[in-house]
Amino acid sequence: MESRGDEVIPRHPKRSKPTNPAHFSSILSEDSVLPKPNLPIELILEILLKLSVKSLLQFRSVSKSWLSLISSPEFVKAHLSLSASNKNYTHHKVMVKVSTKSVFVVKDCSLRSLLYHPVTEAFDLDYPGKSPNHYLWFVGVVNGLICFSIRLFDGLYDLFLWNPSIRKYKKLPNFRLDVSRRYYLDGHVNFKFGFAYDELQDDYKVVGIFPIYTRGHLSRVEVKIYSLKRDSWRCIDDFRRQELLAGSAKFVNGKLHWLDKQWNIISIDLADEKWAELERPSCFKQYVFLKLGVLGGDLSASYIYASSHADVWVMKEYGVKESWIKIFTTKSPGYPMAHPLHPTILTSNEGELLCLFGGHLMKYNTKDNMISYLDATNFGPCLEAEIYVESLICPFSQQG
Repeated sequence: MESRGDEVIPRHPKRSKPTNPAHFSSILSEDSVLPKPNLPIELILEILLKLSVKSLLQFRSVSKSWLSLISSPEFVKAHLSLSASNKNYTHHKVMVKVSTKSVFVVKDCSLRSLLYHPVTEAFDLDYPGKSPNHYLWFVGVVNGLICFSIRLFDGLYDLFLWNPSIRKYKKLPNFRLDVSRRYYLDGHVNFKFGFAYDELQDDYKVVGIFPIYTRGHLSRVEVKIYSLKRDSWRCIDDFRRQELLAGSAKFVNGKLHWLDKQWNIISIDLADEKWAELERPSCFKQYVFLKLGVLGGDLSASYIYASSHADVWVMKEYGVKESWIKIFTTKSPGYPMAHPLHPTILTSNEGELLCLFGGHLMKYNTKDNMISYLDATNFGPCLEAEIYVESLICPFSQQG
């Protein structure tokens, strides 16, 4: 069955400014079950919008009007907007992938607690499709929805869209590869995926990159796009550049971004499905390694050089080469970078960086280069980490 958990909440509408509270007054005033509230409707709405998803799911049972209000697309959008912009990270979670005895476990904890409390607790998440010996990785996170893939025993993949806050998911249909073509190289497939929200179409999309090999050499690259609205995959023009490096795409400014083997930043626009190359900082030649990330909604690039340092750049004005700014330099925490720093996950309000290094989450103070390892019970060594916002977003069909 595609959707699990609580009943379906409408899909996320196009982004705009939060709806005026007066819009909801007619919904609340229709309630004939409860007596007239002593509080103004505007104040009730303000309180509800600040509550956690868990509380809102419970409060839908208060009355029919509260159910209608909390389930309305306008409320879902306004709640997401307020939660995402909350500077105290009240509704933000850190999700990590942990490997335990060849089994992948997904856990999460409060971002606020992780950053500001001496010890926080992590909880297991029973993700869909979980099975022993299946390899899982995160494809992307948008509006509280997590897209992840599971590599199966035959080397192919299952893809899922999942909202852990409301315990609902959808398994995507198979991407229908042409069996006559060789997608394997040395017994392995090298598929890449990216997850994005197409604001213009109000549609969640997954882009799949499928290299095809002839006599051990790359001959062409198929590109397919999955549309959640259509619930189907379709082919677009082949990718006619160098093969992309492994890793999930970074979603910024309506585009997905990968790196190719020459460390060029390659993007695909979700609106017109056109490929482009984004210019890197002009000083790129002095570096030996590059990782892409997202900081504060801007595309970031972590440039590794020597064996112990990394410069982190941010493109403050998308598409403008001159707007690349080096915002800080990080040093390896006490030993050479045999495995370079993962892209910075977050820049906190205090200017500290949340990073994943050597399987551990840490805070890095750029002013004095001090490192604090973050203590979360039940975590264990982390292989991947993502931050998501708790949301009511559920654009999945009610049909199984």
